[in-house]
Amino acid sequence: MNTNRTMTKYTFTEKKDTRSGFGSGLLELGKSHENVVALCADLTGSLKMDAFAKEFPERFFQAGIAEANMMGMAAGMTIGGLVPFTGTFANFSTGRVYDQIRQSIAYSGKNVKICASHAGLTLGEDGATHQILEDIGLMKMLPGMVVINPCDYNQTKAATFAIYEHQGPVYLRFGRPAVPNFTAVDQKFEIGKGVLMSEGKDVSIFATGHLVWQAVLAVEQLLSMGISAELINIHTIKPLDEKIILDSLQKTGCAVSAEEHQLNGGLGDSIAQLLARKKPTPLEMVGVNDHFGESGTPEELMVKYGLSASNIVEAAQRAIGRK
Repeated sequence: MNTNRTMTKYTFTEKKDTRSGFGSGLLELGKSHENVVALCADLTGSLKMDAFAKEFPERFFQAGIAEANMMGMAAGMTIGGLVPFTGTFANFSTGRVYDQIRQSIAYSGKNVKICASHAGLTLGEDGATHQILEDIGLMKMLPGMVVINPCDYNQTKAATFAIYEHQGPVYLRFGRPAVPNFTAVDQKFEIGKGVLMSEGKDVSIFATGHLVWQAVLAVEQLLSMGISAELINIHTIKPLDEKIILDSLQKTGCAVSAEEHQLNGGLGDSIAQLLARKKPTPLEMVGVNDHFGESGTPEELMVKYGLSASNIVEAAQRAIGRK
């Protein structure tokens, strides 16, 4: 089916799940780097790690439903120079194993890549017990932990390559649903560097993960209302690209953050801390406001919890009104 659409200057011809971007990137890394190993907690197909497991059975380790043990195994593997990529749902990659990550990986700066699928509300029908919305906060509070939340298939694949090159622990967050694939196939992914997607003068929109595409749609809607919005893709929550944020706000004077995560502990929280320290500026936040999720389709949940393009438009109008 041809679903070609153009919004502002971005076009997508297909929808692809971001977890497949990780699976594709992992397979390519395995072919070019013999020190790459993969561990999974009984969710090989869901994490799209099956191609790697088939191609490199001697470098794939099925930990079973024992996520804490998997993290300990991964930490130990780094001592011999291996680069382990762990894979399970975001809820089990963070909340269930926080002690093991803190003590065995982050505390000693182990070179483990914690790769987490099915993050946020867009996990959908599996419901609140699986829809973790606190994972970015949990991970960014760990000293030395890099936190990355890419927006589409292409960017997730590029991020998978980039985290291999980074020395130290990384949390890579991605999702289950098929979403518009609109960033460049050959993009250069730079950890800690935001991406300016469209320039504007009235309001800055800082979006991450699945909310980047919703922000693209919001920019188009705002333009039709005579509002010029600057859109920046903050794919790395930590380290935060302070320069691109402050430079943008120097032009616009107000901001909106947009994320599929709790307002507490997420991207908006990080931006608010930056603005409080360096440039007090009106900031409106789009995210989940102190609630657990529930069962439903990803589309229904995004609307119910206020994570749609229209919510970003309304937040932009409020921010402008506060200048």
